[in-house]
Amino acid sequence: MLFRPTLLSACALISLSACQTNPAALHASNKVSPLLVTYADMATEAYGAALLDAEQLQQVIAEFSDHPDDDGLQKAKNAWLASRESYGLTEVFRLTNGPIDAEQGWVADAYGALEGQINAWPLDENLIDYTIDAEGRQTSGNIIDSSGLFKPGGVDASNFDVSQITAELLGQLNENGGDANVASGYHAIEFLLWGQDQDYASFSRDSISNGALTAGQRPLSDFTTAAHADRRLQYLRAASSKLVADLGRVNLAWNRQFSSDCESDARGCYRAALLQQLEGSDSSKNIDEKTALRQIISGMGVFIKSELANERIAVAVLTPSEEDEHSCFSDNTHRDISLNYQGFVDLLKGSRNAAAVQHSFYQNSSSETRARLDELISSIDQKIQRMNDLASSRWHFDYQILPGNNDREIRKMKNEMRKLGDEMVAVAADLGLSLSQGDVTDAEETRI
Repeated sequence: MLFRPTLLSACALISLSACQTNPAALHASNKVSPLLVTYADMATEAYGAALLDAEQLQQVIAEFSDHPDDDGLQKAKNAWLASRESYGLTEVFRLTNGPIDAEQGWVADAYGALEGQINAWPLDENLIDYTIDAEGRQTSGNIIDSSGLFKPGGVDASNFDVSQITAELLGQLNENGGDANVASGYHAIEFLLWGQDQDYASFSRDSISNGALTAGQRPLSDFTTAAHADRRLQYLRAASSKLVADLGRVNLAWNRQFSSDCESDARGCYRAALLQQLEGSDSSKNIDEKTALRQIISGMGVFIKSELANERIAVAVLTPSEEDEHSCFSDNTHRDISLNYQGFVDLLKGSRNAAAVQHSFYQNSSSETRARLDELISSIDQKIQRMNDLASSRWHFDYQILPGNNDREIRKMKNEMRKLGDEMVAVAADLGLSLSQGDVTDAEETRI
């Protein structure tokens, strides 16, 4: 995303109320914006929680791998669902040239832009393991049922020795030959635990359904007596280990204690750069406050407008397509949407518990902007609640998006999320920053 150079009002450095009483005093202040401190603290907390839950998932999977039984499989599923609760709140920190997905520069070099390894979707299940096709036949030619050299489908794919399934191998295979060739991360683990959610031969004609509240039904025998059972367990262990390592790398960027030499040790360097704390030869890595605030606000807009509302909701509901659900194997998509949205609102208001916080984007917005934000958030909250209530009582998300069910409300919800993304232009303007609708929209978002 390109940012046009603009002058940042000194009001962005502290609360607007103080600025209005003595604006001249702010120009002499060398303190970092408290808005950036709020942002950094929330990111540190959110990624730390996600890592702890991923470590718990890894432990439960290890225990299941040692003694696979029905109880262990359910515990692994529960641990995966718990891990998604914390990770979902982190996604609003994407799209800001930060450590999770920066594509170039020292941040990308230091932290590796691991979002695609952690949360890539949708995935082609046939890359990883068998599926049942529309004729009821079991597919083959995947990572798990192969030995020796294996080449993913797609353009410019490479050959890999898959004799041993390791975390390193999954990283090499991930998205090799195409974006749908997802081999690592949450959704690879999800597919292995739940298996294919085979609800439809045709999405518009429900002819195979296991039920509107039934997710994937992978049998325990896939991990005990079926062909390649040991390799499925090996894959689960490798994928969960890699997930922990990747989230650990992202957490490294947000460490409150930062390295004295970021070239040799990137611990805490991104957080420190954001807060203007790096010194000496690393001082050039400090991120200008104007740039940081613009990237954060525009990234929030792009996330809720183009990523959540468009790619994760509109593509599924307007197609309609079960395969385009975010967590289609576990039927946990309603929680993905809820948590991604909640993460946005939390960051906007600077609080995880809805308490008033002085140094937040919301509190530093004008009364007119806050009124529009409040109206949109209140309306979306109601639709989120209905989606969640239906998902636990009547229809999972894949049934809600069928015409005549809850699809109209979900369409309205995604439209309001898009408007909420556009409001980030006003949030920026209230801080003396100039953004356009183009700055809060992914130019490459899917056209439907």
